[in-house]
Amino acid sequence: MMRFLLIGMVLLVFVFGMGIYAQAAQTDIIPTAKGDLKITLIGHGTLMFKYGGKIIHVDPWTKVGDYSSLPKADLILITHHHRDHLDIAALEQILKDNTVVVMTQKCAEQIEAMNWSPILMANGDKKTVSGFSIEAIPAYNLVHKREDGTPFHPKGEGNGYILTFADKRIYVAGDTENTPEMKALENIDAAFIPMNLPYTMDSAMAADAVKAFKPRLVYPYHTTSSQEDQVPGFIELMKGFDDVDIRILK
Repeated sequence: MMRFLLIGMVLLVFVFGMGIYAQAAQTDIIPTAKGDLKITLIGHGTLMFKYGGKIIHVDPWTKVGDYSSLPKADLILITHHHRDHLDIAALEQILKDNTVVVMTQKCAEQIEAMNWSPILMANGDKKTVSGFSIEAIPAYNLVHKREDGTPFHPKGEGNGYILTFADKRIYVAGDTENTPEMKALENIDAAFIPMNLPYTMDSAMAADAVKAFKPRLVYPYHTTSSQEDQVPGFIELMKGFDDVDIRILK
């Protein structure tokens, strides 16, 4: 039976596979074969991972996080070039001398004047960066488009990322719809799935994708207060679907 958990201020503990999850507020812990992965949803599409003594930031954005008070990054992943994902001010606050930044070619074109040297990943690339295996998954729109007919996120411009932490594969989808590439994914332990119309998916698209690639755990993210109905709608559509846990980070 599908399990649904809302994360509040009280500490909750439950069994996930053979491991134990502990969670409070915006932070969750996934046990791996080589130690705990600590996940924090800072807000919107912005995440922070702590693992093996390293800090990984994903799409840092100053609108949702005080980066002057957050740990500096060993690794930064940028999914695409839109300002709520590529925020120069946030990057400047968490960069240190040896920080490695992974981004797309479109992102690199916007930071040419910064004299940074990011690692570029295109759709389909697989690389080991800072000791982590990273796969770049296409992130794009199939249906939702601007008035001129251009997709909000054209194919080839943005990435989702799969990061491997020991025996756990974590998928951060980025800004995307329920693409064939997403639905073909395998062996995903946890997935961050966006629901934010018209830029990403509605609840039906999200449920369609999750039922296809069957991650063990789903975190809805990249949601907005004006569309809070998308997440309950997704939960309703997933009722009766076995072996998928839905975790809401508030």
